[in-house]
Amino acid sequence: MQVDELLKPFPIKEFHPFPRALMGPGAHEMIGPEALKLGFRKTLVMTSGLRGTDVVHKIVESMKYHGLEVVVYDKVESNPKDYNVMDAVSLYQDNECDSFVSIGGGSSHDACKGARIAVAHDGRNVNEFEGFNKSENPKNPPHIAVSTTAGTGSETSWAYVITDTTTDPDNPHKYVAFDDASVTTLAIDDPVLYYDCPVDYTAQCGFDVLAHASEPYVSRLNFEPSLGNALRAIKLTAENLRQAVWNGQDLAGRQGMMYAQYIAAQAFNSGGLGIIHSISHAVSAFYDTHHGLNNAIALPRVWAFNMPTQYKRFAEMAEAMGVDTYGMTDVQAADAALEAAIRLLRDVGITEKFTDVTADTYSKNRLGQGPTKFYENAKTITGDEADVDRITNHVLGDACTPGNAKECTFETVRPVVDHCMNGDLDDLLS
Repeated sequence: MQVDELLKPFPIKEFHPFPRALMGPGAHEMIGPEALKLGFRKTLVMTSGLRGTDVVHKIVESMKYHGLEVVVYDKVESNPKDYNVMDAVSLYQDNECDSFVSIGGGSSHDACKGARIAVAHDGRNVNEFEGFNKSENPKNPPHIAVSTTAGTGSETSWAYVITDTTTDPDNPHKYVAFDDASVTTLAIDDPVLYYDCPVDYTAQCGFDVLAHASEPYVSRLNFEPSLGNALRAIKLTAENLRQAVWNGQDLAGRQGMMYAQYIAAQAFNSGGLGIIHSISHAVSAFYDTHHGLNNAIALPRVWAFNMPTQYKRFAEMAEAMGVDTYGMTDVQAADAALEAAIRLLRDVGITEKFTDVTADTYSKNRLGQGPTKFYENAKTITGDEADVDRITNHVLGDACTPGNAKECTFETVRPVVDHCMNGDLDDLLS
């Protein structure tokens, strides 16, 4: 069922599946026995490599200890590219593997989900599966997803996001594929694995969580089973993100964000997203910037844009974020939610607009380092009129846009994108 079909005025809405999950400190140590129970024999591990940590090595050695054969593909890039997926597919087929393990954040999990779909269709290009339930074979290799960040929720959702590098170099394309067949077989979320996550990366991933939670809470899908998880994830993020960022060895903060990211993804899994994500996808399509950073910059502007349609929901979000809303009207409390989000963004040290993002802004920055000539020439985010126009057009074609709380047209969305590029957050508070 397509999102635009779900938005039509009839009462049937679709609830998408979740995988089984192991959650909590030490959960990653169960991967060997769990893989054997699932029938794994020869496994392709997909990861970014997680440079500076021994996470991949420990998990791979644990799998080998339990008698599994392991092949490693460690070249998954941030904002995973179609060729990352297809290189992994070739490695899987050449080595006659029978299963997948992804280790990392959304990039590793998304690339792996795409590879599984491609393998199930005899190696067809992953770009053929953009859209909703485009796969034709519901059976694909089993997949254990081990998360090392608290952000994406890809280990429990039916979505994966891929950058198509085969399009016009002047108009790159990043897309979302939603497919029930891509849901992982087992999710493993262990907050101990988050300890090595850098400060800035922790903060950016945390705003991915806040976007995942807040968008279904105000989505025009208005899917009742998603609302409780969405609101709870907002509360957990407000309570735990600062501690997770600035005291990364604190188990309570890391575990709070682990649960926040997991249930936020379960909220959007059936409750939908909006143009926070559409803007994020568009900017990273052109500049290869980090998804969580993009969400953080877009979130306050999109909240302000959507607020007139959902004052009461935003007021409830303010209370979840710890604001004392007693005596406030819904409009006042909604404004307080926006103020709380901006305060959180500033407290965890995130850049406030896209034109301030530079090559040394954050540790995972890839400006000017991407895999194609287009990315090599995109060393700075210009934010000029042409830049705003092309990003707005990408937003309007994104699969997340139909679920946005407020109707989106070029004329209404362009000022939001322009403010993300060039505007001052204090303008939203006046």
